[in-house]
Amino acid sequence: MAFFSYRSGKLFAEGVAVQDLAQRYGTPLYVYSRNHLRERYDAIATAMAAVRPLICYSVKANSNAAVIQTLADRGAGFDIVSGGELFRALRAGARANRIVFAGVGKTREEIEYALEENIFIFTVESEPEALRISECARHVGRAARIAFRVNPDVDPKTHRYIATGKKETKFGLDLDRARQAYVLAATLPGLEIAGLHMHIGSQILSAKPFGQALAKVTDLCRAMKEAHPTFRYLDIGGGLGIDYRPEQEPLDPKAFARTVLPFLKRLGLSVILEPGRGIVGNAGILVARVEYTKESHFKKFVVVDAGMNDLIRPSLYEAYHEIKAVKAARKTVRGDLVGPICESGDFLALDRVLPAVKEGDLVAVMSAGAYGFSMSSNYNSRPRAAEVMVDGKKAFLVRQRETFEDLVRGETV
Repeated sequence: MAFFSYRSGKLFAEGVAVQDLAQRYGTPLYVYSRNHLRERYDAIATAMAAVRPLICYSVKANSNAAVIQTLADRGAGFDIVSGGELFRALRAGARANRIVFAGVGKTREEIEYALEENIFIFTVESEPEALRISECARHVGRAARIAFRVNPDVDPKTHRYIATGKKETKFGLDLDRARQAYVLAATLPGLEIAGLHMHIGSQILSAKPFGQALAKVTDLCRAMKEAHPTFRYLDIGGGLGIDYRPEQEPLDPKAFARTVLPFLKRLGLSVILEPGRGIVGNAGILVARVEYTKESHFKKFVVVDAGMNDLIRPSLYEAYHEIKAVKAARKTVRGDLVGPICESGDFLALDRVLPAVKEGDLVAVMSAGAYGFSMSSNYNSRPRAAEVMVDGKKAFLVRQRETFEDLVRGETV
């Protein structure tokens, strides 16, 4: 996380002291580095330049308008999974003809909304979805470009909740069934068979599974390319992992490119990529304030004002996030970093070596840019955090902190 570093014992986000941001905007607080977003997008684009891919940032990773706008300004397309994400992307400046619509449960309303906006392509997860898109296309009076999602049954060696390319997951079609699905789609009005999609999982730290998956779909791509003149695109998804732990090596875009480019060049199809975490994961931190320290006969607890409603990944995935003191601490303690939520599963770090902090001190939960705020909730009637974007020495509030009134907006008694 090169854009978050200590200077004279204080943690900085680019050119701004994190403690100053916490004092100005309060806690819990998400802080993002705009230059990290730019640098990561550029690194992927450069590594894959030989096939000139359309890089569609995965909006679900972090859907803040400032994040979307930053990447749209860089030339990015966008990968969405709901009508709400389509609305967010368009509102933030995304071009509809660079948007890919994925997801297993698209409603008729979402499909027609996307058709009316003339999005680039639909990722189709099943035959019933193809039938529905055909019906919606006829209703709206527009053709729908589609790419069936193929499940290559490759183990990406990641957490089981974010492995999406194995045969037992809900995503996509196996290779044999996909062939039959393309035959069906060719008979349906309003559909243009435009390509094939695969996405084997998230937080993948080796390029090898991507090569295995591409090897498995190569014959199908060639057959579809020969059978359908409109078959021009191969979407290879995302999944490039980042270094959550100090000892981890992230999946370097250059190493990824060395594995996938030979397959892609041989196929000669236009390439789509869908990175999310690989761009935004290390672009953000969650800043929290220590409310209490508590010791039992068994362990030490550091209680902060951010909890599982703010960052659910540790509770949901047993995910590791490095914990740093905003003002560098010389001493450490072993214990749990926990939040205020009334659940035993409310923790940000379990049985870890933590900076020795006291009431009122600030801590930073690192690598929180992806699936942090976007998965946050109002559980325990807690207002969601504010979000700030830092660009050099400037900081911008890009989402106001919710209020108690926001919690009940829309309710009636």
